[in-house]
Amino acid sequence: MPLVMGVDSSTQSCKVIVVDTGTGEVVREGRASHPKGTEVHPGAWLSAVRSAIVDAGGLDDVAAWAVGGQQHGMVVLDAEGHVIRDALLWNDTRSADAATDLISEFGAEQLAQRTGLVPVASFTITKLRWLRDHEPENAARVAAVALPHDWLTWRMRGYGPADDSALGPNFDELITDRSDASGTGYWNPATGGYDRDLLVAALGHDAVLPRVSGPTEFVLDQDGRRVGGGAGDNAGAALGLEAASGDVIVSIGTSGTVFAVSDKRTIDPTGTVAGFADCTGRFLPLVATLNAARVLDAIGRLLGVDHAELSRLALAASPGAGGLSLVPYFEGERTPNLPDATASLTGMTLASTTRENLARAAVEGMLSGLAAGLQAVRDLGVPLERALLIGGGAQSEAVRRIAPLVFGVPVEVPEPGEYVALGAARQAASVLDA
Repeated sequence: MPLVMGVDSSTQSCKVIVVDTGTGEVVREGRASHPKGTEVHPGAWLSAVRSAIVDAGGLDDVAAWAVGGQQHGMVVLDAEGHVIRDALLWNDTRSADAATDLISEFGAEQLAQRTGLVPVASFTITKLRWLRDHEPENAARVAAVALPHDWLTWRMRGYGPADDSALGPNFDELITDRSDASGTGYWNPATGGYDRDLLVAALGHDAVLPRVSGPTEFVLDQDGRRVGGGAGDNAGAALGLEAASGDVIVSIGTSGTVFAVSDKRTIDPTGTVAGFADCTGRFLPLVATLNAARVLDAIGRLLGVDHAELSRLALAASPGAGGLSLVPYFEGERTPNLPDATASLTGMTLASTTRENLARAAVEGMLSGLAAGLQAVRDLGVPLERALLIGGGAQSEAVRRIAPLVFGVPVEVPEPGEYVALGAARQAASVLDA
């Protein structure tokens, strides 16, 4: 059976897997690191994916491929296809004031209706406004705007500046998908088209944007292989997990994400729930929290124990931790929007203040923060029937056992895996049948 390749170009690294479409087995894999920081030259991603492909045994026997990647990053190109400046990544917060300005100009409710989003510093639209306001000469040079996975797909297919590519800077060959387009702040999930007025309001002028491909559409690379439209990282993970309507995925990393598969579009003028699309034709309403696994890290350090012992201590305590309650906003919080908040521990008595109860309060407090995200999605009418728990925090036995009590839905913990890359590989397999 044919082999397909899935790429996960994340903030920290690039992962490549090669999958047998007959068995679904990962037969080869490779990896390469990305530079640290909140702004990175996209060329580093291209070097990393080329290195990871070599590490994974090459492309010679691969029939199709697709790229999943970090969302929102701003890649700006001049008329010759050169990158104008380092890409601002999703976690670059310098555009926070630009988000405030856009909300003031258009109104949160109108923006939510038009794009599914209320701007925050992570979204591409705010980064373009920052560029216009702070680097006007660079902004004036922008001929095309891409996202990390759009640009990477374009370059891997052989396009780019004439002095560094076989096929030249053909912007007509820039493609993206619904999931990544829905994180820009200037794409309308209701119409499936770009909101050019918002783009101009951000950048100061119109520019070429990638064509938004359908779920099973494909293009070709210079060697004739089929290439899928790709996916944003969360949509790629949902596809890799084969999540269905009624599923909510809870990813517990340094920060937390809660995203549900929905057949209907969601609109939240408060901005708590981002109304993303997925890469299959459905929607992926998402909530992000700042405090997730690092809550367990902090309390583990305080108690002087590793994660396994913290889990054992938590499970030795009763539900409710004897009245001890941890509000886990150690460095502020995004959901709810409390950037200046701090963590607090309440309910301390001589009886409740034990190592076991503190460990339990840490797990319950972290999960309660994520549960608030589930409730925000549920409040928009999205049915939640099953939670899929992924990320490093999901490996804690205490987290796995306590989560159903806090979330109020059955919880399943898939085997650890490269689910974004697997989702990209599933998309690549699907375009072979298109």
